[in-house]
Amino acid sequence: MIWLLFFGTMALSGLASLLVRGAFSRYSKTPSSSGLTGAQAAQCILSNAGIRDVTILAQPGALTDHYDPSNRRLVLSEENFHGTSVAAIGIAAHESGHALQHQARYAPLELRMAAVGITNATGMIIPFIGMAGYFLSPRLALILMAGAMGIIMLFQLITLPVEFDATARAKRVVGELGLVGPGKQTAGMNRVIDAAALTYVAAFISAFLYFAYYLLQASGGRRD
Repeated sequence: MIWLLFFGTMALSGLASLLVRGAFSRYSKTPSSSGLTGAQAAQCILSNAGIRDVTILAQPGALTDHYDPSNRRLVLSEENFHGTSVAAIGIAAHESGHALQHQARYAPLELRMAAVGITNATGMIIPFIGMAGYFLSPRLALILMAGAMGIIMLFQLITLPVEFDATARAKRVVGELGLVGPGKQTAGMNRVIDAAALTYVAAFISAFLYFAYYLLQASGGRRD
């Protein structure tokens, strides 16, 4: 069962990643009518919201884009930082959506920020919990694993409204500011950022399945 769970969740994550990369690859070839780069689009969104303390940076790698609320940094992959495609603007707008959430003190984002420390610490100790089963009772190890996966599952659950809301904000502000053209350009941008949201859904489902598995085992289910 554990191997089935492992390969099943790996396949789910791989499929979500494949959909994102496929959508991005397709629409990264579609130029936006505004001609703005991802960095310029992000700056336009932030300036329009009166946000002046967020630094926009480029980072090597593919789809390494993220918003760092602790350091007030909006990081875009080099392709999206310099790119003028509807995909680049969509990703930049999505990350800008997190900055808008931060400005508005959006509750799920605040909760996610508060939970980052304990979630990272939990991820680091999970391998040691598995090894502890050889020295402690297997049942105790299973209970600890269920608790650890429960923390990660809750973090992924909190992440879902944060990401969906950032996507909704991105779509709205891009339309208001005319950063991409209507029709096919807007539809292409939407497909890219909607596909990206699937990766977070996959992450939550995976965490939930692991939590359910260890909880079942700790409750007396079969230990395969």
